[in-house]
Amino acid sequence: MKEIKDTPMWVTLAYASVHTRKMALMLVLSCVLFTIYCIPWVQFSKNTWVAKIFLLNDWSWFVVMIPMIIWYWLALKWVDKHEGWG
Repeated sequence: MKEIKDTPMWVTLAYASVHTRKMALMLVLSCVLFTIYCIPWVQFSKNTWVAKIFLLNDWSWFVVMIPMIIWYWLALKWVDKHEGWG
């Protein structure tokens, strides 16, 4: 992200080391995928292989990841609107 005058702090913190829109989209996508992984699938299935693959059994990580996705997505939209990609 290139420096834009009057960039809000929340946008700067989100994409301080992200330089291209493609990298920002990859960050958002990886957060979405990790959020899907963080769903406690063990609670919904009785299979033993599910318990071995999906190690989380509570909603805490899922709850933390949702605001992060929203933050990164809103920051991406702000940078797009202000043409901040180099």
